[in-house]
Amino acid sequence: MDFIYQTIHFKGSDDLEQFTRKKMNRIFHKNTDILRAEVTLSEGANGSVENQICEIRLEVPGDTIFVKKNAATYEQAIRSAVEAVLKITRRNKK
Repeated sequence: MDFIYQTIHFKGSDDLEQFTRKKMNRIFHKNTDILRAEVTLSEGANGSVENQICEIRLEVPGDTIFVKKNAATYEQAIRSAVEAVLKITRRNKK
């Protein structure tokens, strides 16, 4: 499985990358069919309070799961996106 972590228009810290990997491990343990996982962190419009964006794209056999969440901090956006992906994967298994 490939794991791609990228930040757009800012330099992410090692702590933020480790936090992202830790949260993504929850998904990897629940779904072993994942071929590729991409996490992109970016900043949205400056006028918005919740302008930290996390996008997760998972490629699984026969499907692609994409989630985009925004929040006041990157950590909150990552948590929210991971929860949304877990909800989608649980729903798709039934």
